Amino acid sequence: MKIGDKIPEFLGVDANGAEVKASQFAGKKLVIYFYPKDNTSGCTSEACTLRDGYEELRKAGYEIIGVSKDSAASHLKFADKYSLPFTLIADVDTTLNQEFGVWQMKKMCGREYMGTVRTTFLIDEQGVVTDIIKKVDTKDSANQILNLKK
Repeated sequence: MKIGDKIPEFLGVDANGAEVKASQFAGKKLVIYFYPKDNTSGCTSEACTLRDGYEELRKAGYEIIGVSKDSAASHLKFADKYSLPFTLIADVDTTLNQEFGVWQMKKMCGREYMGTVRTTFLIDEQGVVTDIIKKVDTKDSANQILNLKK
């Protein structure tokens, strides 16, 4: 997925097992952020900064969707534990990760493996990608999004 691309209609299934479709957000701006794993330090920090900036992001016209390959059950616990007010998509088969191009080869401690590269996509009211944040500030991601649009 690159700037100017239209996002797919079917986005996935949320923590409650409900289908999430792009058309549900027609006429609204959208933040879709991809993160590696529920309950890890960086991912928790990112989710909490988006939670803390949620009202300001909503005032700026954004809805937020988080995506990882964790299960719906994991997302439900994660959202409950940290009072996350936004949708989390369980992309267990990495279909959405692959469509957005964030499922990539990673390296850690000399080991190579496939994983999610933390990335945030900003989408306009017509479902078109307008911005991509590749260097996500997990401790200040809400302000990073808001400052990008000033």
